[in-house]
Amino acid sequence: MGPRRFRWVLHVDLDQFLAAVEVLRRPELAGRPVIVGGRGDPTERAVVSTASYEARAYGVGSGMPLRVAARKVPDAVILPVDRPVYEAASGHVMDTLRGLGTVVEVLGWDEAFLGTDVEDPEAFARRAQRAVLDATALHCSVGIGDTRVRAKIATGFGKPAGVYRLTAESWTSVMGERPVVDMWGVGSRVARRLAAHGIGTVSQLAAADEAVLVGEFGPRMGAWYGELGRGEGSAVVDDTPWVARGHSRETTYQRNLTTPEQVTAALGELAAQAHADTEAEGRPVFRVGLKVRYAPFFTRTLSRKLPAPTRSLDEVTAAVLDLAAGLEPGREVRLLGVRAEMVMPSGGAGAGSTPVRGRV
Repeated sequence: MGPRRFRWVLHVDLDQFLAAVEVLRRPELAGRPVIVGGRGDPTERAVVSTASYEARAYGVGSGMPLRVAARKVPDAVILPVDRPVYEAASGHVMDTLRGLGTVVEVLGWDEAFLGTDVEDPEAFARRAQRAVLDATALHCSVGIGDTRVRAKIATGFGKPAGVYRLTAESWTSVMGERPVVDMWGVGSRVARRLAAHGIGTVSQLAAADEAVLVGEFGPRMGAWYGELGRGEGSAVVDDTPWVARGHSRETTYQRNLTTPEQVTAALGELAAQAHADTEAEGRPVFRVGLKVRYAPFFTRTLSRKLPAPTRSLDEVTAAVLDLAAGLEPGREVRLLGVRAEMVMPSGGAGAGSTPVRGRV
């Protein structure tokens, strides 16, 4: 169908998705604290991908080091990430949503936007929940909004397994006094930058001088943060197949890399993997990125546009190693990542209809 503007946007978010899939595979885990991350070994360097609600009650969250999570919940069941199984489960869910006869814009494994013009969006949301539960035995929460932003934020009020509507009429009463970090796309770093301008709540962001926001974040993101504070934005849902802008590969090393030779060899491997991913799509690379996490836990990212798009592994690798020349000598490295951004094909949907895509 392509992009369409709808009266209602629904955001469907599967509850504790990875953990829920694991419980379906192992029913004896129901009601127990389940943590999914890395290779399932808390003695290794890895992070939590998803935790069940029972584990979250102890303060475990996505992105937390796995060994920290294991200390918080000593009796937790810690399982390795099983990507093929999650992709299959996600595909079943998305096919079920498409069977409702509406436009479905997939955001990731566990979430999607739906568009509808029905008179009773709550009834439609509950219909979607029943369809997913009947087809997959997975529960989901649904946010209803008159924009994508409001639908996305509404989902958080509906969890777990509920439905919540957030519109222009209720926006200020529901969100106005909340901290900006509660917003979709506002992390702690952005919140600190806003705080430097005296902006701490959603209402303050809504009323902020756009010139101040543009001066801080640039013309695109500055204007978008202003809209975000008011819950404004697009009500378009687009089922055009999403096309990746790039591919990234990264590794957390169980033992820190301590010499330039080790870093060079590791980057060569990562560059080759990222390049192979781009070659599988047959698109040239026009920009490369480098991510480094020094011990104990300081992360830096660098990127560079290539002189011309290329499909040459040697040129991609050379550009990555050029970026690596800017790394701090003598510091031990615990993680490296390489990203290869590709020339977009005509007609691709790219990174979505908002500056922020994916989970929050």
